[in-house]
Amino acid sequence: MDKRLVTVGLVILGVAILLKAAFVLLSNVKIDEFHKTAITFIIDSSTTNQSKLPKQIKYIKSLCAILDPEDAIKIIKTDKSSYLIYEGSPGDGVAISNAIKKYTQNGSSETSYGEAIKKAVNYSLTMKKNGYNTAIVVVGSLEDNGEASKRINWDTLPKNIEKTKKYLPEIAMMFAFADPQKLDEVKTKLNPVLGENKLIIVNEVNVNKSASKLIKAIGR
Repeated sequence: MDKRLVTVGLVILGVAILLKAAFVLLSNVKIDEFHKTAITFIIDSSTTNQSKLPKQIKYIKSLCAILDPEDAIKIIKTDKSSYLIYEGSPGDGVAISNAIKKYTQNGSSETSYGEAIKKAVNYSLTMKKNGYNTAIVVVGSLEDNGEASKRINWDTLPKNIEKTKKYLPEIAMMFAFADPQKLDEVKTKLNPVLGENKLIIVNEVNVNKSASKLIKAIGR
């Protein structure tokens, strides 16, 4: 009887030790907190970019496809002027296609990238107040040949993004499909402000490798 009691006692003790070890192990496991993200896309609808537009539209839709249903997107078209053409779920492929098809045809020869980025930042600030993390994706040639007031000022943009980070510390930016020399300017100006993980530059050759970088940049 004593041996049985000793055996039972040892089994109970062993189970207790295992349960305690499992509790300590699980209590130290950190589960990444999910943050819904609002991404503002800027797409170049100017005549100089029309030949690349079909591929760029497919690219935007491919990025939307890897986002979460809780995420939100906005799409701004830019040629002579910039304005919002879609906002809503990244999963509504039909609505996205219809909006892009309707509002990116027969664009002007001019562009307004600076105006578009300002609007994207303002939309991001609003979405932050609604509980979203934020990112801006610029798809196009970056050929800024419109009104001077609507162009990107590469001397002031880094300073403005630095100020914006006080309110959007998590903000990420991607520039895709521009020529390498344009992207090099982006890298030179914005990398000191955003850093390697939050600034993504993608030329036409390596766009297929950019989706994972964007996902990492928004904390997934």
